[in-house]
Amino acid sequence: MTIAAAVDTLVRVCSIRDLEVERGRAALLGSTQIALFLLADGTVHAVSNLDPYSGAHVMSRGIVGTRDQSPTVASPMHKQVFDLRTGLCVATQGRPAASLRVWPVVVRDDDVYLDFEEQG
Repeated sequence: MTIAAAVDTLVRVCSIRDLEVERGRAALLGSTQIALFLLADGTVHAVSNLDPYSGAHVMSRGIVGTRDQSPTVASPMHKQVFDLRTGLCVATQGRPAASLRVWPVVVRDDDVYLDFEEQG
């Protein structure tokens, strides 16, 4: 999601040219792994790279798609599907509900920034 954010918490992650349309990229900010996704409409989404079901840092390797007009990513491990805007799991494959952490994204010029504050 490309939105406005507080300037003092913005962290530059990469150039927009480092991202490929509908392919995930992993980034490390401090000790936090983030999965970045550039969609065909030009929006960029940032979610936790940690799959809450498998415990593996693999979400950047997930399959990008849509569900009911919402951009999604399916975990490459067990195929649970998450809404990239909210982080909510929309297809749990029979498992308990879980979600991914989501960070607001700002694209300024050709740079991608996250509104990032590391959780302690």
